[in-house]
Amino acid sequence: MDPVLRRAAGTGLAALLALGLTACGSGEQEQPAPEGGGSDGAFPVSIESALGTAEIPERPERVVTIGQGSAETAIALGSVPVGIESYEWGSDDTGYLPWIHEAVTETGGELPTQFAGGEELDIEAILELEPDVILAPWSGMTQEQYDILSDIAPTVAYPDLPWSTDWDQQIEIIGEALGQPEEAQGLIEDIEAQFEETAAAHPEFADLTFSYIYTDGPGTLGVFLPDEQRVAMVRGLGLTVDPVVETFEEVEGTDSAIIGLENADKLSGSDLVFTFYTDAETRAEIEAQELYQAIPAVGSGAVVAPEDTSFVTASSIINPLTVPWVLERYVPLIEEAAAEVED
Repeated sequence: MDPVLRRAAGTGLAALLALGLTACGSGEQEQPAPEGGGSDGAFPVSIESALGTAEIPERPERVVTIGQGSAETAIALGSVPVGIESYEWGSDDTGYLPWIHEAVTETGGELPTQFAGGEELDIEAILELEPDVILAPWSGMTQEQYDILSDIAPTVAYPDLPWSTDWDQQIEIIGEALGQPEEAQGLIEDIEAQFEETAAAHPEFADLTFSYIYTDGPGTLGVFLPDEQRVAMVRGLGLTVDPVVETFEEVEGTDSAIIGLENADKLSGSDLVFTFYTDAETRAEIEAQELYQAIPAVGSGAVVAPEDTSFVTASSIINPLTVPWVLERYVPLIEEAAAEVED
């Protein structure tokens, strides 16, 4: 399943389903020492999750990540994973998400092996990687998958519901698993500082309200809720979520609500609309709808709808590698859309 869209799949939006992911070969990799420390004295570590408890006896050397964002945080903490879930939708011509490729290449480390994830999780590929720990605090891992993986290595799943872990909580969990809680807190503070700096440089953003919507073809309309990570990314830049979003009922475990196109007028208070489309044909089909065009921000062109899949992926996840990669690209898009806001 397309990882950017996977978290909304539970809503029954069929077109948000699946790009096939293929497994790659495995190989031995040497790990750099974690930057800033991390001491074996922090172990053993016990981390509870909704699917079970991971008992990590010593600092992991061979890390495997599943889901989104965990690989980036591990890399930022100095532990390049030996294996990561692959993401074709968002990867560049290297076959990797560009910010991951850039970060690992800069360290001189070996790029992680990629394997299929989601419902087609390649257990055999993970087994061949001989992990010391499997990190999946922001994922859609099932109980069945967890039970199998935990027999391979200590497996850290989400604390509550699939795809519902807050970005800072994810970093904290990974820091604990790698024996680097203080360094993890430093990463969180750095991300917050980057948001604050960008928002301060663009005080005009504070006057803008927005909603972040998604669709599955004619007649459908969903809205991501304020704590969903792609919404939190925009909030971090200083914009304000349209208050009406708080009134929508969440589809459990998705951080989103389905309101239906017939309720599009409820978004009349959104100065800007953020969204994305799976392809140009779908975009044309959606934008041709009269009710969709009746949303004031859509009708005036005050829409932020990036077409670059790498950017869509990066702006959907908050972590130490995506935030600096996204901010410099996001600001011009928002400024362009803001110029179309009707008085």
